[in-house]
Amino acid sequence: MTLDFPVADLPTPDAKPASTAALMPDAQTVTAVRHWTDRLFSFRVTRPASLRFRSGEFVMIGLPDERGKPILRAYSIASPSWDEELEFYSIKVPDGPLTSRLQHIQPGDQIILRPKPVGTLVLDALLPGKRLWFLATGTGIAPFASLMRDPETFERYDQVIMMHTCREAAELEYGRDLVAGLHGDELLTEMFGADFDKRLVYYPTTTRETTERMGRITDNLSSGKVFADLGLPPMNPAEDRAMVCGSLAFNIDVKAVLEGFGLREGANSDPKEFVVEKAFVGDGI
Repeated sequence: MTLDFPVADLPTPDAKPASTAALMPDAQTVTAVRHWTDRLFSFRVTRPASLRFRSGEFVMIGLPDERGKPILRAYSIASPSWDEELEFYSIKVPDGPLTSRLQHIQPGDQIILRPKPVGTLVLDALLPGKRLWFLATGTGIAPFASLMRDPETFERYDQVIMMHTCREAAELEYGRDLVAGLHGDELLTEMFGADFDKRLVYYPTTTRETTERMGRITDNLSSGKVFADLGLPPMNPAEDRAMVCGSLAFNIDVKAVLEGFGLREGANSDPKEFVVEKAFVGDGI
C-alpha cells in the first residue's frame, strides 16, 4: 500500500468533501461505498479499459485540491485482477489532505486513478511452496483481499492463512466478511473442493479490545501460538511462503521473525520465500 493506506496523509486545515469535477484527468466513477467503522471504509470504482494488473499490486489514486492540483496516495487494489471494477479499502483521517475528502465520496462521484500498477505482493515474487501466509495489520489486508479472491492463489498453494491484526474487533469486519463470502462461494468450492474452508484460513486477532484471540502477529508467530491453534508445524523455508503488509515498524519486525524461521526476502526479479510491500511510508494519522 502503501499499504496501510493512505500514505503520509498528514494534517491540513479546512478539509472539504470529495470533488465531483467532471473533467479530471484519469477520472473514474465511484460505484459503491461502504463504511465499516468510523475510521474505515471501502469503495468501488469503474476500471480503466487499459488497466492490466496482477492481484496484489497498487495504484495511485486521489482527488484534486482547491487549486485543482491532484492529491495522490498509493492504494492497494483490493479486488482481484479479473474483476470488472476496482475496490479499495481505506482509513479515514479527519484532517488528512486526501482522506478528509475521500471519506465523503458517494456513488456517481469521480476520483483520479493513475493506471500504472506496481508492487511486490505478487505470486511471481515467491518460490513455489505448500502454504502461503498473508500477514497484515489494519488496511494492510487490502492486497490480500485481492489475492484471496484470485483462484490462481489456490492453484499454487495447498493452504492460505490470513493473519490479520487490528486494535478493535470491529476493525476486523472487512476481513471477516470477505473470507465468509469466499467460503460460501460456489465456484471456488467447485474448483477446489468441499473443504475449501480449510484451504483458506482466517486468523484474526486484536491488540486492544479483549476478544477470543489476541496478540500481535509477531508475538503469535514467535511464541508458536498460531501454529498450535491451527495444528500446523512452525514455518520452514521448504514449505512456507509469506507476504507482509502493514506499518513500516510492523514490516521490519515481521521480517526479522520470518528470517528467524529461515525464510529469505524476495522480489519480482529474485523470488524467495517472503516479500514485503516497501511502498508503505506511514499510516496517515
